[in-house]
Amino acid sequence: MLKCRSVWNKLAPLTKVSSNVCRHNVRRTGLTNVRLPPCAPAAHMSTGPRGGGRENQLYAALVGAVTITVGILTYRHLKEDARRYQDRIDEIESRTSKRIVIQESAPIQSEPPDVEAIETEVVPEPEPSAEPTTEPQLEPPAEPEPETPSAPSDAEVTPPSDTTETPSGADTVPAPLKVPSHTPYLLIGGGTASFAAARSIRARDPGAKVLIVTEETDLPYMRPPLSKELWFSDDPSVTETLRFKQWNGKERSIYFQPASFYISPEDLDSAENGGVAVLTGKKVVHMDVRGNKVKLDDDTEISYGKCLIATGGVPRNLQVIDRAGEEVMSRTTLFRKIDDFRSLDKVSRNVKSITIIGGGFLGSELACALGRRTNESDLEVIQMFPEKGNMGKVLPEYLSNWTTEKVKKEGVKVVSEALVKSVTFKDDKLQIQLKDGRLVKTDHIVAAVGLEPNVDLAKSAGMEVDSDFGGYRVNAELQARSNIWVAGDAACFYDIRLGRRRVEHHDHAVVSGRLAGENMTGANKPYWHQSMFWSDLGPDVGYEAIGIVDSSLPTVGVFAKATSKDTPKAATEKSGTGIRSESETEDTATSPVASSSSSSSSTPTVEQHKDDYGKGVIFYLRDKVVVGIILWNVFNRMPIARKIIKDGEEHADLNEVAKLFNIHED
Repeated sequence: MLKCRSVWNKLAPLTKVSSNVCRHNVRRTGLTNVRLPPCAPAAHMSTGPRGGGRENQLYAALVGAVTITVGILTYRHLKEDARRYQDRIDEIESRTSKRIVIQESAPIQSEPPDVEAIETEVVPEPEPSAEPTTEPQLEPPAEPEPETPSAPSDAEVTPPSDTTETPSGADTVPAPLKVPSHTPYLLIGGGTASFAAARSIRARDPGAKVLIVTEETDLPYMRPPLSKELWFSDDPSVTETLRFKQWNGKERSIYFQPASFYISPEDLDSAENGGVAVLTGKKVVHMDVRGNKVKLDDDTEISYGKCLIATGGVPRNLQVIDRAGEEVMSRTTLFRKIDDFRSLDKVSRNVKSITIIGGGFLGSELACALGRRTNESDLEVIQMFPEKGNMGKVLPEYLSNWTTEKVKKEGVKVVSEALVKSVTFKDDKLQIQLKDGRLVKTDHIVAAVGLEPNVDLAKSAGMEVDSDFGGYRVNAELQARSNIWVAGDAACFYDIRLGRRRVEHHDHAVVSGRLAGENMTGANKPYWHQSMFWSDLGPDVGYEAIGIVDSSLPTVGVFAKATSKDTPKAATEKSGTGIRSESETEDTATSPVASSSSSSSSTPTVEQHKDDYGKGVIFYLRDKVVVGIILWNVFNRMPIARKIIKDGEEHADLNEVAKLFNIHED
């Protein structure tokens, strides 16, 4: 029919011209005979008036020829369509019969429903383009066959051997995962911030469909236990179960939710009540901000309504290790993920010596965790850092030195003021040459020297990266571009009290992810929350911090004698959770009445507790205003610390402020 129409469109102008010529001839004949016919009806063009028959005969012949030609072409085209349709039907019937014969002869049919599903997908599809994508997966040995002009049809009929692999492959080769082409909420990254955002979105929009895309092969999980509680587990299979006992004795999994909590990405589009789906092992490599879509590393494209970037960061490494070659890199761990925990646990059971480079939170926690194993084996644990003491960039010098002695008691050999000059592999040992001439030999290195925010999508998305702190620059609502938000380690946000910041801690990931999720559903809330973080050096020493805690700032410490209740273990027994930020509330702390005990009237200064910093409060000052607080073995007092920083007031006597934390209570 399309061919007939195109032919008619070409001939119609000729017909129109011929009609006009005939009309003009009739009129001209009338004028010549000095009589004008009353009209020139259409009938005169076919029969023709006397004296103008020649032109009308030509016109009639032309119209007749066109009509006959169109009729012949139409007949041929309809006949060809009928032939092709019959060929297609015969082809489908022959393929179906071949499937049935082979299935009946197969000795084992493990999953009939899967094969039936494949059949129902192939049979009704009339488009040739759908077949080539299905057939190659089912026919490894492509038999050569002569091709005819109908190439798509022959290619589809080719494989009689395709179904021979369907039953056996149903158990061993999983079908490719169908990724939704569109999702209302797309979360890039599978960490704490993404999971918090997903829960927040679902809380405000119960029918929301949320898709999380993560490079990791694991479902969303919490990272703190990787360097804390998991190392103290007595379960020999802890690397597989990833379950651990908290300091309070309660057991839990590292995963936020079991697999049953999520729905399959394939089912997300059809989920009547929505849900959260996780697409694991996939990386977003490009963002089209104007088109509201992303491209994965397998070239799959997904469009979105709202998008959250929560890509976290990647562990930094020392340049001297990067340049040292494969022999050194293969014996170096950059600790970040579950696989890193499993790998380091295995290494610690098979080598004689491990050296941890870094004196921050992660390095000190891993040093204490591995140090405990020195009592059970001949493992040597060394920790080196450029500062004078553990966590020297965070704690005041006196408290850093005290912490260093505490780490040594855990069985760790501490090498302070160590600047690494080179690392080589010689005589089956890694040799770490320090700039001051010292040489440390070890079997394995753990580099815990910080985190680099993952901003790989900045270029394609046209997003700004902060030159001072790193990470994507966002506004007060954590929004970077239209329909794009950022949360977690990768977000550089503006703190209304402390200025622009970027925070790399669990609690910040929880709170920023939750707020981003709310704003993605239209809340438009600013980020005012002062996130906290915590670190434990075993079950007996721990601290919680908030705000800017930088040892280069002036500090005031107020300490008291600790009791058996002033330990992380006791704190978790009281709160019922080991992830202390989970017990954080958004309630605004009221200024409590200071303790009226007689001991509180004294003036507890740092000098009075030179040898014992059992518990206390350290205030960090900037322009005489408190901008950071560390609660040293003082727990469940974070709302008070948050209010002090939020108020932003000068305090004449911080000893009085310390009384708000009741550190002198027995």
